[in-house]
Amino acid sequence: MSPAGTFWLFTCEHGGNRVPPRWRECFRGAHAALESHRGWDLGALSLFRTLLRRYADAGFHATVTRLLVDLNRSEGHPRHFSEYTRGLGHEARERILAKFYRPYRAAVSTCVAEALTSHPRVVHIGVHTFTPVLAGRERAFEVGLLYDPSRRAERAWTSGWAAALRGCSDLRVRRNQPYRGASDGLTTTLRRRFGPRYLGIELEVNQALWRGGRWDGAVRAALVESLAVLHSRQELARQGGRY
Repeated sequence: MSPAGTFWLFTCEHGGNRVPPRWRECFRGAHAALESHRGWDLGALSLFRTLLRRYADAGFHATVTRLLVDLNRSEGHPRHFSEYTRGLGHEARERILAKFYRPYRAAVSTCVAEALTSHPRVVHIGVHTFTPVLAGRERAFEVGLLYDPSRRAERAWTSGWAAALRGCSDLRVRRNQPYRGASDGLTTTLRRRFGPRYLGIELEVNQALWRGGRWDGAVRAALVESLAVLHSRQELARQGGRY
């Protein structure tokens, strides 16, 4: 991609449920939690790698379980640490932050800062998946696109992505579901730091697709094709058209 174009950044904060050896004692008896949606985003890392190869200028991912420390939460958030690590002493929690959390967040932030020195804007897509049923309520759609509705560029970008997805598939797409895009998260932090030239979008895909065997077929193809539409539009805009 030309240095004058949009810089595409992909991240995957919940790509695995790995427990580092030093902290395994904290998770004795926690196998079910680690294997559930609480421990990781099933399928997210595979999808991240597909999109990274095709579109990204840069990418970052993590495979340590979010139950050790959630990389997508701000420090001090009630769910930053889980019940398995919340009760550790201050020094132990600081070791976790210094080893896993702060280096990851700093690397992503530095990447955005450097990209904005030579690109007009950064589009950051955080790749996540969600459990199809939570607290007894079914989430009856396949794809969620999260954004901050107060930011015009993010509204336009997600509207275009949703339209492209619907145009190339029968996927049910919702904006700002199953979560609100302006809630606490990595994108929220980066918006505050970098302003309107940074667009923070979170992709949420229903884990039922993975379990149902549709992931590697139409769903993955639709996500790839829809981003190709946006990529080509932005390239036309860079060459003097409108988008």
